[in-house]
Amino acid sequence: MKSRPAFPNELAKKARKGFRGYPVATISFYGPTDSFASKAAVGIVLHEGGEADLLERWFSDEVDIRFNRPIIRQIGEFIRSHNVKSVVMPDRIIGCPHEEGIDYPEGESCPECPFWEDRDRWTGELIS
Repeated sequence: MKSRPAFPNELAKKARKGFRGYPVATISFYGPTDSFASKAAVGIVLHEGGEADLLERWFSDEVDIRFNRPIIRQIGEFIRSHNVKSVVMPDRIIGCPHEEGIDYPEGESCPECPFWEDRDRWTGELIS
């Protein structure tokens, strides 16, 4: 029997409560495919209309981050330490863990993650 990700109980519960004010945490999971998350990024927006004022990233090449309880706890502690009132979290892995313009040239596809080439990051559907 496949175990469930750690995040539904600890982070998604807060996300399901909806908007409760600022600060807002955005939690995103990234991976080489849509079935393995090797990166989590958490941005905290302190005020309406702002971009992420704080940003932390966690990485795991061996265990899907969504199943990695120590990392999920660290994410929870990061969120609590900034008195976050609202959490926004997509229900899927939303793209490659590598950063355009940093890990590979702007406007190109990531050479490490061919799965995401020509794929809509929000639906997982091919766009070609």
